[in-house]
Parts: sequence; structure tokens; C-alpha cells
Amino acid sequence: MAGSPTFVIVGGGLAGAKAAEALRDKGFDGKVVLFADEDHLPYERPPLSKEYLAGKKSLTDFTVQNSQWYNDHNIDVRLECRVAALDAGNRTVALADGTTVAYDKLLLATGSASRRPPIPGSDAKGVHYLRSYDDAAALNSVLKEGSSLAVVGAGWIGLEVTAAARQRGVNVTVVEAAKQPLAAALGETVGEVFATLHRDHGVDLRLEAKVDEITVAGGAATGLRLGDGSTVDADAVLVAVGARPNVELAERAGLSMGDGGVLVDSSLRTSDADIYAVGDIAAAEHPLFGERIRTEHWANALKQPAVAVDGMLGEPAEYAELPYFFTDQYDLGMEYVGHAPRFDRVVFRGDVAGREFVAFWLDDANRVLAGMNVNIWDVLDDVKALIKSQSPVDPDKLADPHSPLGDLVG
Repeated sequence: MAGSPTFVIVGGGLAGAKAAEALRDKGFDGKVVLFADEDHLPYERPPLSKEYLAGKKSLTDFTVQNSQWYNDHNIDVRLECRVAALDAGNRTVALADGTTVAYDKLLLATGSASRRPPIPGSDAKGVHYLRSYDDAAALNSVLKEGSSLAVVGAGWIGLEVTAAARQRGVNVTVVEAAKQPLAAALGETVGEVFATLHRDHGVDLRLEAKVDEITVAGGAATGLRLGDGSTVDADAVLVAVGARPNVELAERAGLSMGDGGVLVDSSLRTSDADIYAVGDIAAAEHPLFGERIRTEHWANALKQPAVAVDGMLGEPAEYAELPYFFTDQYDLGMEYVGHAPRFDRVVFRGDVAGREFVAFWLDDANRVLAGMNVNIWDVLDDVKALIKSQSPVDPDKLADPHSPLGDLVG
């Protein structure tokens, strides 16, 4: 690149901040411009539904870097600055005010937004979504002891907020269309573990239930009306039915799309050689699984940017990390690693009823696709090794706590 190049980062979340860090760590001395929609410096999102609502952390605790760091590293951070269009042919981004910024390389880290299903009443006062810090602050203000919350959706966000709310003395009803919580992510067998967990903590969990309407009085939400005609009274409603990737910029720019996101190779490069994509929007070729994987997990936002930056700087790079996520709900802590959108069986090792166990998702050849350790903290490396080996295992030994996992790696 002749002269002093400009690298543009679109997205002010964890991935955007980590990309800026990686550029400076790897010796890039050109101009770095980071565009963020929010008026907060980039921060991590998992604490919004965990430690923040539990009163254990404030925004500064999970802000990635403070303003002084960006100044010291000559990063041009533009808060509350939305990129309205991307012109890949001319290598420019257009801002909402009509001005343009030219780039030599560009990283898309635009993340996701909460899905907003067309439920009548969903625009009423007292209906909450959780994606940003401002969302979390608004929700935090209504979770008062003795109040009531109705949660639409028993996915990760819905259940984590439910746990935080119950621990604050809030009465919570969760309504889920599937047979079990987290069925899409973990399958029904493991989902039942989370159903029992929440019911043990006093949650009114209603499964295979449809929300017909958010009831409203005086412009404010008063609860839910379900498909069977029953109602749920609540002081506030949280709609937590998943996220949608923010891919509009990429689509309008003509980048190749598919698998729910922006198609990227294993170096996280898009169909345009000067544009890379990371985090929630990236449908990336995975060298181990031999397919594209797009996951909305914190680990991707944390680790993918360094790989993308290598590629942007002309260095060989490949993102081969196993998908990983974690949750904390009441006294249950869990880590999940791997990729099992299709599986043949689940094998358990340990005390499922006591919520101290490891679960393994196997294919029809008895190869481990994914594993989840619940309140057991010394097995993650062995689980990763089993997945990476892609070798068949003996399910009986896998289930036997007396058979060391390390001995089962092929």
C-alpha cells in the first residue's frame, strides 16, 4: 500500500475493539478509524444478562479499553456514528450525514440485533429487549423485589435474565414455544436439565406455549395472552427470541451472502479481497468441520479479529478455534465447546440430577461433535481433544467417570 494506509472498522463492540488492538499490536502504523453506533466505548455483551443484572459489575468493568487507550494508540473512535453505506468498488464508507471515508482495508464487525417478532402490543411501554447496555439499564430499573416479569423465549438471554431476576426476588414466568428450553442449541434431553433448574428456583415455565399478544393498558404492557386463552400478568415483559445478524451493509455492497451471514473463508476474508468480516455476521469456513459456521458467541468476537487482522496485513491466517460459549444461571456454571447442529445421541458422564456432569454430543459413528461441562472445571481441554481427534469413542467409557477422558482420545 502506497503512503499511509487507512483501515476502517465498522462496529463498536468487542470485535471492533479487539481488531483495533490487534492492528497496533501487530505493528500497523497507518490510520485506524472505528465507527460505533452507540455512545459508549466498545464493551463486552455477556455481562449485560449476567453480572450487570446481578449487581456485580458496572459498565466500566466490562468496557474493553478506556478513552485514554484509544488516544494513546491513535485510534480514531467515532461514537454515535452510523455507517449508512459501503461502496466496495470505490473503497469508501458513507456516513449518515452524507460524508464519506476512504479505506484501504475494511473490517465488518456489525454484530446482531434482537429479533422483534410481530406480536401485537410489542411496541408498548414496558416491553424490553436486551442487546445493548442501554437496554440492560432500562431492564435493570424494573427488576425490583416483588415485581413480576414475563419472558418470551427460553434461550440463553431469556434464561440468564430469568436467573438474575429470580435472585433479586422478582416473580418470573417464561413462555417458550419448544418442548424444552434451549432445544435448538442443546437438544431436548439437555434442555430438560435447564427446565428443572429454573423450576427448582420458582420459575413458572410454560413450554409448548404460543404468545398471541402482549396485553396493554394505558399504553403500558400488563402481561401476555397465550394461544390457549390463558393470561400472564406482569409488570414488565422481556422479548428474547434470538438475534438477527446486522448484514444490511454487506448485502447492499454486493458481498457474497449465505448461511445466515456474510460468507468468509477460513481467514475471514469476504468475497471482496479488501473486506473482512468477524463475529456474529461471519459465516466462516471451518477447517475441522468442513462446513461454514456462523455463531453468535462471545468467543468469536474475542478471537476472530486477530486472525482477520493478519489477513488484512497480508499475513497467512486461519481461524480454527472450536465454537465456545458459557452461561451462569443460579448455581449452575457451564461451558460448551464444539459444533453439533446434527447429532445421533447424547452421552452423560457424572451426576445429572445434581448438576455436576459432562454431556457429549455424538454422531452415528460415535465421534464427539461437542461437549458441555456443567459445574466441572478441569475437563475442557480433554473435551476439545476428543472433538479435534474426530476418532470414534466407546460410549460406555465416555459415560464412565472412572475412565480418564484423556485416555479416550484417538
